[in-house]
Amino acid sequence: MGETQEGETLLEVVTSLGTLLLGQAETLLSSLLRPWVAYQLGIALVVFLAAALLRRVLGPRIREWMGTREGWPKWRMRVLVVAHQRLRAIFFVVLVWLVVWFMREVTWPSRSYVLGIIATLATAWLLVVFATRLIRSLFLRRMVRYGASIYVTLYILGVVDEAAELLDAAAVSFGEMRISALLIVQGVVIIGCLLALARFVTVTTSSRVQSNEDISPSMRVLIVKVVQIVFYAIAFYAGVRALGIDLTGLAVLSGAIGVGLGFGLQKVVSNLVSGVIILLDKSIKPGDVISLGDTFGWIQTLGARYASVVTRDGREYLIPNEDLITGQVVNWSHSNEFVRLDIYFGTSYGCDPHSVRKLAIEAAKSVERVLSSRPPVCHIVGFGDSSVDYILRFWITDPTGGLTNIRGNVYLALWDTFKENDISIPFPQREVRLLDRDGQQDDGT
Repeated sequence: MGETQEGETLLEVVTSLGTLLLGQAETLLSSLLRPWVAYQLGIALVVFLAAALLRRVLGPRIREWMGTREGWPKWRMRVLVVAHQRLRAIFFVVLVWLVVWFMREVTWPSRSYVLGIIATLATAWLLVVFATRLIRSLFLRRMVRYGASIYVTLYILGVVDEAAELLDAAAVSFGEMRISALLIVQGVVIIGCLLALARFVTVTTSSRVQSNEDISPSMRVLIVKVVQIVFYAIAFYAGVRALGIDLTGLAVLSGAIGVGLGFGLQKVVSNLVSGVIILLDKSIKPGDVISLGDTFGWIQTLGARYASVVTRDGREYLIPNEDLITGQVVNWSHSNEFVRLDIYFGTSYGCDPHSVRKLAIEAAKSVERVLSSRPPVCHIVGFGDSSVDYILRFWITDPTGGLTNIRGNVYLALWDTFKENDISIPFPQREVRLLDRDGQQDDGT
C-alpha cells in the first residue's frame, strides 16, 4: 500500500511539474514572437558572429604572443592556454555586455531584458569552465562542469525550485535512507568542488615541502602522502555531511565490507604499511642507488604501493614496497655516496709484481671518475696455474653514472699501461701434435 501511494505521489508530482513546465514553455514561445524579443535574439546572433570573427583574426596573434612568454610560471601559462581555447566565449561576453550597457543607456530596460539574460548565462558558463579547470580528473571535471552549468542556468531562468522538486520526486528508499536524483546531483557538485579544493591545497603544500632542503627526501614524501590523505578525507567527509547523509547507518555495512577487503587486499595493505616504514626509517629515499637481485638502478619515486627504480638502460621497474622490506637490498648510497669497486686481473710470472702493482695503481688514477682522495690499492691474491692474480680496488662517488662503464674504463687503462711497459697478460695456449698410425709424430713431409 505504501509503495502504491508513493507511486501515485511521484506520478502526481511529475504530472503537475510537466503541466507547469509546459505552460512556461508556451509563455516563452509566445514571448519570442514579440518584436522586441526577436530583435534582441538577432542582436545576440550578430554579437556571436562578431566574436567568432575576432577569434579568427586575433587568435593566431595571441598564440604567437604566448610563445614568447618563456619566463612565465606554469600556472599563468595554463590560464593563458585555457583562455585561448575560450577566446570566442570571452569576446562574446565582453561584446554582449557592451551592447546591453549601451541599450540600457539609450532605450528602455525591457528592450534589453533578453540580452541581459543571455549575457548573464554566457558569463556564468564561462566562469564555470574556468573554475572546473582546477579539477584534475577529466570525468569528475565534466560531471561538475555540466552539473554547475545546469544549476546556474536554472537559477538565472528562475526555475530552480521546480527542477529541484522534479529531481527530488525521483527517489528510492533503503530503510530510513532516501536517495533522490537531486541528492545525487548535489553530491557530485559539492564533493567534486571540495575534492578540487583539497587537490589545490595539497599541490600547493607539496610544492613547498619539496622545495624545503632542510627536510630529508624520505620525510618530504611522507609529509606529502599524509597531507593528501588528510585533506581528501576531510573533503569527502565534509561533502557527505553537507548532503545530510547519516554515516552511522553505514557502520555495519562498512564493517562487513572492511573484513572482506582485509582478506582480499592483504598484499596491498602490506605494501602500504611497508611504504610507511621505509619512509620513517629512511633506509631508502629518492635518489638512492640500489640493487635488488638482478635489478640495479636508482630510486626515482617512492609511492604508497611501490618504488620506481630506473636502470641504466632506461627501464623503469615498479618494485613492491614489501620486497624492499623483506628482501636483501644493496643500497649503494645509504650512509654516504662513496662506492668501492673491485676488478681482477693476472700477469705472467716473468713480470715483476712490484712494478705491476705500481703500474696498476697509476692506471686506475688516470681514469676520470676514480677518486684521488681515496687512492686505489692493488694486492696479490694468489698464484694461479699460468698467472699471478691481482685485485685492484678503487672508489667512486657517482654510482648513478654506471658501474660497468667505469670498470671497463679501468680495464682499458690497465691494457694501455701494461702494453707501454711490456707487462704481459697470460692466456691459455694449446699445442696440437699430429701422430701417424704407428704413434710416431708426423713431420709434415
